[in-house]
Formats: sequence, structure tokens, C-alpha cells
Amino acid sequence: MQLEKIISISGKPGLYKLISQLKNGFIIEDVLTKKKVSISNSSQVSLLDNIAMFTFDKEVPLFQVFENVAKNSDYKETVSHKSTDAELREFMTKSLPDYDHERVYVSDIKKLAQWYNILHKAGYITPESFVKTEEITEEEPAIVDTKDAKKTAPKKEKTTTPKAKASTAAKSAPKSTHRKMG
Repeated sequence: MQLEKIISISGKPGLYKLISQLKNGFIIEDVLTKKKVSISNSSQVSLLDNIAMFTFDKEVPLFQVFENVAKNSDYKETVSHKSTDAELREFMTKSLPDYDHERVYVSDIKKLAQWYNILHKAGYITPESFVKTEEITEEEPAIVDTKDAKKTAPKKEKTTTPKAKASTAAKSAPKSTHRKMG
């Protein structure tokens, strides 16, 4: 599952996919409606990839919790975020049995259920979305003898750039401005 570009925006319902960065904000796309809009840098944004849930001994990444929910619900939609507190706590116990009851609030469980159902409707929740990359490739890593590797390694082409052009290009290159989100 690709969560690294899925975001939640404080004050806006739903989930969004980060499309690109602008000078003073971001272009985002609603994961359900596919409607694109822009938001400013001042928006409070949380990357789902950076969110974790508390257990008694560690923090479990949201990706893993989504995987547990998917397996428990047979990759279908799960309990509604509008369910009773008791139903939501039962749902959480099934999804993450050792979650910290004091640090994971019902509001957190509501968000988990809501986000899971949104991602399910958008097509992000499938059995294939939780397959690890190493499970996909069936090839075994090649064992290379270093003696043979030196003989068969392709030679690198030598490229030269005039010093004047290289220094001019370095001076005129725009400075990138990256903003840490979350």
C-alpha cells in the first residue's frame, strides 16, 4: 500500500493524495472524488505514512494496523466511524489486541475506521496492496564472485564538463525549498 503520499488535512473531511508542491502550497487530490485543489503551506497536514498507534510496548505503523483490519474484515469495509464507543473499542481490540487503552482514544479509533473505509472505497485496500516487495519477486539474489565481477563489470564512460559551465550552472540552479509535513 502506498501511504507515503496520502494525507489528512486538519479541518477537512476525507483523505487526499499529494500531487505536487507549489511555491506557496501543495496540489492535492481527493482520493474518492479525484477532485484536485490547492492548499497553502499553513494547512496542518498529516502524512498517513508517519502515523502510528500506541501499544503497551511499542508504536505500530498505521500501515500494519490497516493490514490487520483488512484481514479481519476479509478486505471489505469495516465498522462505521459512527458506531458506538463499545463497538469501536471491540473493533480496535480485534485489529490491534495489545493497543494502549489509555493513549488510544475513541476519536483515534473513529479516524482509523473512517480512513480505512475511505481507502477501501478508493481501491487502496486489496489483498495485493499488503504484499511486501520482497514477496513479489521470486528471483533469488545472485551470488557474485568478486574476481569474476571485476572482469565482467562494464566500464564507465568518462564524461567531462568544462569547469566554467559547471560553476555557472551551480550558481544559476534554483534552490529547492522542502517543507517537512506532519
